[in-house]
Amino acid sequence: MPGNFAFIDSQNVNLGIRELGWRLDFKRFRVYLKEKYDVERAYIFIGYMPENQKLYTRLQEFGYILIHKPILRYKDGTVKGNCDAELVLQAMIVPNSKKYSALLKRAAREKLVTMDNLKHKLEHKKSTA
Repeated sequence: MPGNFAFIDSQNVNLGIRELGWRLDFKRFRVYLKEKYDVERAYIFIGYMPENQKLYTRLQEFGYILIHKPILRYKDGTVKGNCDAELVLQAMIVPNSKKYSALLKRAAREKLVTMDNLKHKLEHKKSTA
């Protein structure tokens, strides 16, 4: 049975932790996700800035899958990676309407998208060649 997936809004995590007075060690965080929650794939949604390429490379080396989004630059010089909508879309797709988390059933049933009726569009077909 495959493990769990994590969907991480990098800016919210980073800023939230800094507000608590410390910095997150993303390498240790990845190990924690694997050991505590059996996270097989950890997606980080992060705004893309070319000058942060070393950070992106390190995150990938730690085992994260990066989902880059364009950034918004405000007049005061602050930047924001506009990841919220993309993260919600990725996290709210349910492959089977009969078998998914009871927590999701209670919290967001009417907002979930199921994939039950997409077989004809998405099923892998073996090539005849």
